[in-house]
Amino acid sequence: MTSHLERSHSIVLAAPVERVFPLFTPIGETLWVEGWAPEFLHPQGGETRQGMVFRTVHRDETTLWACADWDPTAHRVRYVRVTPDSRFGFVEVACRSASDGGTEASIAYTFTALNGAGESYLSMLTEDTFARMIETWKVRIDAWLLSETSAGSDHR
Repeated sequence: MTSHLERSHSIVLAAPVERVFPLFTPIGETLWVEGWAPEFLHPQGGETRQGMVFRTVHRDETTLWACADWDPTAHRVRYVRVTPDSRFGFVEVACRSASDGGTEASIAYTFTALNGAGESYLSMLTEDTFARMIETWKVRIDAWLLSETSAGSDHR
């Protein structure tokens, strides 16, 4: 069984880094992740900053999150996450300007299984599965960016 893994994948998004990077904050993700509803424990307003703590529930699985590193100037954020009945992990997102005016976002996950359920989860998160998941992010983010651009052009 797999007890530890690291996965990473990069995508290029159709907007400048200043517009894209905020979409990788807990509040920003509510704009493009269906069902994403973080419960902010600290600060309760949900402001992304180092030391923030929040909780999510997905498919009856509770995950606790903390922001370990927050560098909005460098467009980089790192979260610690623990799903107590399964796995412990880190999620890191680093964004940089792409040559076409878009943004290259590199997403890295590191997981350690806490038990058999975690080992089962990790064994299913193959490199291909992870890449497909992140490519789905690209589709959702680009669709949101496009809808915001067209909505903005309607408000003269």
